[in-house]
Amino acid sequence: MGMLEGRVVIVTGGGNGIGREVALIAASEGAKVLVNDLGGGPRGDDRGSGGPAEAVAAEIRQRGGQAISNSKSVTDYDAVVGMREQALETFGGLHAVINPAGILRDSMFHKMTNADWDVVVDVHLRGSYNICRATVEHFRGQQDGAYVLFSSSSGLFGNLGQTNYGAAKMGIAGLSRILALEGAAKNIRCNVIAPVAFTRLVAGVKVRDEEAARQLAEMAKEMPVEAPARLAVALASAGARAVSGQIFGVQKNDISVMSQIRPIDFREKPDGWTVESIVDEALPGLSSSFTPLVGGFISSTRPAGGA
Repeated sequence: MGMLEGRVVIVTGGGNGIGREVALIAASEGAKVLVNDLGGGPRGDDRGSGGPAEAVAAEIRQRGGQAISNSKSVTDYDAVVGMREQALETFGGLHAVINPAGILRDSMFHKMTNADWDVVVDVHLRGSYNICRATVEHFRGQQDGAYVLFSSSSGLFGNLGQTNYGAAKMGIAGLSRILALEGAAKNIRCNVIAPVAFTRLVAGVKVRDEEAARQLAEMAKEMPVEAPARLAVALASAGARAVSGQIFGVQKNDISVMSQIRPIDFREKPDGWTVESIVDEALPGLSSSFTPLVGGFISSTRPAGGA
């Protein structure tokens, strides 16, 4: 019996990359899968097609599983409600949502257009809100549900040319944490994955030097999409029912749990701070705890001594 036997799962962005692998693995673990994919390109600026989602659903059925397809956009709330209803009407239930759907519109911030900001935030952050909001009352009613959302090192660590993407991805981490807190009493779990995997989105990232190009080429060989997909399916399973509110990193054979924002240092002044004393005392005193101003889309998160 598979880890998702008898469960119904919606997978967004399921026509390509990580989402495709999530759908295939979930089905192999016994899930009935609604495969959603708009069928557009990595920038989200070309006309969509139902082909990619249906191709994955057909592959699952050919392997003996149960799957249906949906080609609506996660940015359309009514369409997302339709996904929920399609899953309920076809399979008689819904137990988990895995949401890797995404696009990129990279640009240095001083050159970014409003349109490129809006569409990336809309797909990632609004899309995550839509799929969670459209299903949370169903999960609350049955007192069972799991969300697996997707963040990125671009949001958690930073990366040049990705302010729109990074802001949306950091917002997803905040959404997930509070949804996990609010859902705990109703057995609703929510976790986030920040994957390092070679997808068509990563393949389109502009590299600015030879080292970045070397990393990208190495990533194509060493960072398969199956690794984050397997983690996503595991987190959606009943076997992970005690895990919620976490941010996981995953790359190839390494799985890490990320720290979340907490105070790490402080300075106190009993008679209060002035602007001058903050500059002269507080900031220099805290400087040894500052986070270095470095980024990069490939970031090692494995601690020393990790298994």
